[in-house]
Amino acid sequence: MENNQQPPRIRITIPPWILIGATIILLPLFTLMTFANIRRHQEAGTRLLVEKGAALIRSFEAGTRTGLMGEHFSGRHLQQLLSETAMQKDIVYLTVVDTNGITLAHNQVSRIGSPYGSELDLYRLSRSNDVRWRILQKPGEQQVFEVFRRFSPSGGLQREPDLLRLFRQLYRPHTANRAGLDPSDPIIFIGLDMTSLQEAGRNDIRQAVIIAGVMLLIGLTGIILLLITHSVRETRATLSRIKAFSDNLVENMPIGLIAIDSHKQITSFNQVAESFFGLLTETSMGKDVAQILPRELWELIEHPDIQNGIVEREIDCPVKDGRVIPLAVSATLLHDRDGDFHGYILLFKDLTEIQSLKKNLARNQRLASVGRLAAGVAHEIRNPLSSIKGFATYFKERFQDHPEDKETAEIMIQEVDRLNRVVSHLLEFSRPVYVSGKPVDLKKLIHDSLKLIEQQVREKSINITVNPRDEIGDMILDGDKISQILLNLYLNAMDAMEPGGSLAISFGRHPWKPGIEISVTDTGSGIAETDLPHIFDPYFTGKPNGTGIGLAIVYNIVEAHHGEIKVKSQVGQGTTFTVFLSELHEND
Repeated sequence: MENNQQPPRIRITIPPWILIGATIILLPLFTLMTFANIRRHQEAGTRLLVEKGAALIRSFEAGTRTGLMGEHFSGRHLQQLLSETAMQKDIVYLTVVDTNGITLAHNQVSRIGSPYGSELDLYRLSRSNDVRWRILQKPGEQQVFEVFRRFSPSGGLQREPDLLRLFRQLYRPHTANRAGLDPSDPIIFIGLDMTSLQEAGRNDIRQAVIIAGVMLLIGLTGIILLLITHSVRETRATLSRIKAFSDNLVENMPIGLIAIDSHKQITSFNQVAESFFGLLTETSMGKDVAQILPRELWELIEHPDIQNGIVEREIDCPVKDGRVIPLAVSATLLHDRDGDFHGYILLFKDLTEIQSLKKNLARNQRLASVGRLAAGVAHEIRNPLSSIKGFATYFKERFQDHPEDKETAEIMIQEVDRLNRVVSHLLEFSRPVYVSGKPVDLKKLIHDSLKLIEQQVREKSINITVNPRDEIGDMILDGDKISQILLNLYLNAMDAMEPGGSLAISFGRHPWKPGIEISVTDTGSGIAETDLPHIFDPYFTGKPNGTGIGLAIVYNIVEAHHGEIKVKSQVGQGTTFTVFLSELHEND
């Protein structure tokens, strides 16, 4: 089917349940990823604070160790070192306690001697160099990240007496009661400000949430794109299959189709329309319909009733070879699924065969009526004819001496015999035709049928040609009835030819139907075009002495064989009768 229409737009819709399902799947996944990411950031921050606290402890221990190695390092110097160390950024406090939880040193001097860390196992801590940490939150105070471990500034230099002296200087009120003070047992605590860590944590959480949201959107977008891509491919494949199917259907359907746009220009047509009206792509596409199609056809799209639905008409329309043929035409408006108007559709079908079938049906009904009438008339005529022939024979014998009267009686007898033959034909025509199937050698049957007309052939010097198209062998047919068909066609052909004419008989299997095909062609005077529709009607004849029964009987025999007879003739050039006969079942 030729067309220049734009391809339909592909519309993709994503069902809401797909979006909801994708969200349900992706949301927990990205939530877990977000929490894991936040936890990693928190662990990294904690590890950073622990490392920072441990470094500060080592730094303070190194300062203390350096001081112990000097000669004039006193408790005042230790307190000053502790205070200066505690003044570093993010350090909330720095304190040293013994295993009894008594503060030995503190960056705030007023805290020296106060209890601290009694909730911890200080004795166990004093025996290990592992760094520990905890987070403290006191009501009304800021959150503190505390790092602590055993305080050992001596580094193996055996300076415990000097360390004890320094702590006693810092903690004079308790020296009298603390004779067993062991300077190797203290635990050092460093409190670090968590404000920066908390702010970094909040930023990390915010960034993780943002990243998770972005990843969720990207994931949803990716899934939607995949679905859209899959849907587009499926839709295109479906459209391709539908287009191939519709194109093949439209192209090969037995009715004509012509599509016309809203400007009344031809946009597409199928092979039937092309063969009927000689439409060509290069000359017809985009042209105004009034310039291409017959007026009888395109006027239907301007009919006022087309706005209410389909307009159906039977018209006689001229086609490209000059013939005028009957068409059944339907015209309708073309709308898309949204109701937008796009043009018109013309569908048409050739009614020639249907009208021929209607004529044949009417003719058969007419013949049946004539047959019944002929049978009644024949029976009524036959008895009087026998009486007339008897009287004529009587007068012929009585007037032997009167030549004129005898001749009159002989003429009466001849006419009675002729009428009797007509009546016999009438009876034969009126009776149903019964066929009996038996194996028949068609080639031999045709040669035997030609022997029946040998005398007429010799008298008129007719040239006979027999042309078997193929070897068909025996077929189940009614040989007697076929001989009757051939004899009638031979006699009609010889009556139509002048002396020296030619009679050709061709036979063989039908090219695409199961049965045989026999053609009888003469070079006679031909049949007028106006007479062709009536040659099989009873009593229709173009011969002065014809009865008009022969071809009617031929037609009945062909129908009894479930066959078909066609005739082609041109005045002055001859006639061809083509008979198709279906093979019978034996003993039919």
